[in-house]
Amino acid sequence: MSSAREDILKRIDAAKLGMDTTTPSRNYVTDSNLTRDQLIDLLEDRIIDYKATFTRTTDVASTIAALVAQHDLQKIVIPSGLPAQWAQGTIDVDLSSGELDQFDAVITASEVSIAVTGTIILNHSRENQGRRAISLVPDTHICIVSAGSVVGTVVEAVRSLNAKDHQTWISGPSATSDIELERVEGVHGPRNLHVVLDLSDLKEAK
Repeated sequence: MSSAREDILKRIDAAKLGMDTTTPSRNYVTDSNLTRDQLIDLLEDRIIDYKATFTRTTDVASTIAALVAQHDLQKIVIPSGLPAQWAQGTIDVDLSSGELDQFDAVITASEVSIAVTGTIILNHSRENQGRRAISLVPDTHICIVSAGSVVGTVVEAVRSLNAKDHQTWISGPSATSDIELERVEGVHGPRNLHVVLDLSDLKEAK
């Protein structure tokens, strides 16, 4: 087995000889140059287009409570670092996938969001965002996005991230059209996504 592996690696090394190793030109858009209000408007447009809900608020706790009541979410799991004043729920302590499947919803914070693509990124090294599993198994995800964390492009988001951190990139509720071109929701994650945009950090900045 080892000799076959070495043979393959030698072939790869041989094929690489003579290859053009110059750095390719990077002429794609790296900065959106949008104002904060424009970034938020664009993010909202993209997220709604993905069939998720989007709520702007300066009172995260009240907004979450309203969503919980509106959708009759009885059993909720939260990461250990979620601010206690935002929501109450069962704190995740390495719950199994089977145990997580018994929960109606998960509530997490987020790291950064990309306006152009409508993508929300979770950083699983943050205690307020929790393990990857808790954001994938429950059927509903309420995700708090700080208004100050919204950027324009993928490049801007990547610049702010540590590549070594485990991340989940979310663009709307989980869905696929792989089977007979019919949209099926909830295949790879929550069927329902509710985005709560926290405007309080902008208010504090002023």
